[in-house]
Amino acid sequence: MNELGKTLLGLGHLIAIVGVLLLLAGLIGLPLGRLPGDIAYKGKHVFVFFPLGTCILISFVLFVLFWLFSLFHR
Repeated sequence: MNELGKTLLGLGHLIAIVGVLLLLAGLIGLPLGRLPGDIAYKGKHVFVFFPLGTCILISFVLFVLFWLFSLFHR
């Protein structure tokens, strides 16, 4: 149980750090959610938004970060 608690605390800290980074990105004007490739459909009674371009950008950044972490962790 001790390891599970440590893992959950670590994930909580990671989520908090990502949240702060997203807030800071909004303050400096980084257009997350309004990138080319983001799909938005507005009908008469429905609005559908899927941030495809933002997902690809965040996926690439996370890939590079994890790759660098694994490179230096060996």
